[in-house]
Amino acid sequence: MSMNLVTLLYLVASICFIQALKGLSHPTTSIRGNLFGMAGMAIAALTTAGLIMKLAEQPAAGLGYVLAGLVVGGGLGAVMAKRVEMTKMPELVAFMHSMIGLAAVFIAVAAVAEPYAFGIVAKGVPIPAGNRLELFLGAAIGAITFSGSVIAFGKLSGKYKFRLFQGAPVVFKGQHMLNLAFGIAILVLGLGFTVTESWSAFFLMLALSFVIGVLIIIPIGGADMPVVVSMLNSYSGWAAAGIGFSLNNPMLIIAGSLVGSSGAILSYIMCKAMNRSFFNVILGGFGGEAGTATGGTEQKSVKSGSADDAAFLMGNADSVIIVPGYGLAVARAQHAVKEMAAKLTAKGVQVRYAIHPVAGRMPGHMNVLLAEAEIPYDQVLEMEDINSDFGTTDVVLVLGANDVVNPLAHEKGSPIYGMPILEAHKARTVIVNKRSMAAGYAGLDNPLFYLDKSMMVFGDAKKVIEDIVKGLE
Repeated sequence: MSMNLVTLLYLVASICFIQALKGLSHPTTSIRGNLFGMAGMAIAALTTAGLIMKLAEQPAAGLGYVLAGLVVGGGLGAVMAKRVEMTKMPELVAFMHSMIGLAAVFIAVAAVAEPYAFGIVAKGVPIPAGNRLELFLGAAIGAITFSGSVIAFGKLSGKYKFRLFQGAPVVFKGQHMLNLAFGIAILVLGLGFTVTESWSAFFLMLALSFVIGVLIIIPIGGADMPVVVSMLNSYSGWAAAGIGFSLNNPMLIIAGSLVGSSGAILSYIMCKAMNRSFFNVILGGFGGEAGTATGGTEQKSVKSGSADDAAFLMGNADSVIIVPGYGLAVARAQHAVKEMAAKLTAKGVQVRYAIHPVAGRMPGHMNVLLAEAEIPYDQVLEMEDINSDFGTTDVVLVLGANDVVNPLAHEKGSPIYGMPILEAHKARTVIVNKRSMAAGYAGLDNPLFYLDKSMMVFGDAKKVIEDIVKGLE
């Protein structure tokens, strides 16, 4: 395989990746975007395999290892993607980020050990300082991505008893100063490796990077997990790009830069949706442990009703807005919701869905959930497109959402003050389905539940929605 052909195929793969990002920017073109992404990755992987065979001293053996890696890795990825539940999608994303970071670390270590095998230099020739700097950056970012993603995986899963994997922030005195000291040490050791090519400096830098990856994620609470997911996505891209520069691989540089920049933009969008700065999230977010409401909740009373009551209210309404949250994902109720919406539409009720940018545990979680049930895209509206309609809506049905509809965001002094929310409280009637009165990830009580026009319907979302469907018949 000639280098001209390699360059051409890498260019085609890069165009596919760009088209993939463009397609994934909207639900209606997401399938096409995924197809472009898969095609681009297949072209890039096969081209790289051919390039390795060309550069290897034993082409046949080298290609065998590459093909084995593709088959094993691709097979595991396909099985995991096939079996994963929608509620576990955020954990899968965090796991994939961790693997990208770890791969960057392994490649950096191998390149430092035997740079001639990667075509960086001839055998016996020292690695140029510029390449050492790139390897330092790629390895450090990869290590931070790996360990940070492991902690994010545990927090997103919510089923591990290990303290660092629990949703509540882990904070201690002098935490920020310790992080700063570790950061400076990583920078000094990395620059030391760049200047001296010291293995000791390189591996100590790697060890500290793994540690700081843990330290910067543990103080972040569950409410900030969507930002963390997109941030780690960005980190994994920059790690790949850094290694790409070291290996003089344009495909890694382009793909890594696309992932890094798109993840950074998404992180900015998530922060804007929460009215918070990126550094405010990183330096310790709000988001206490789920289920720890602020004091005073037990003295308040709520108006509760049944699924039949909810069916009567919605069946006699002109317009209904459904606000999905993580509780909907846990109950796997999206298909039941689609059936309920069809019943309401048949009665002449206008049904729409309101999506908050940080609803669920990862960016776009609710969009993917509704798309799985094949809910029409024109019924699914983003916050900025539907917020002005709540005041003229007859009934809002809140399914397992909490913080994204919490009016405390409008009250000065509240931990979530200034966070844009779905203004469900402006509707004529509000129906809230929750399992209990437990607080959301921000650990805050929600005044919406105690309004005179609000009715709580307690229970599993799927069971409640199925009962509502029966009540609409």
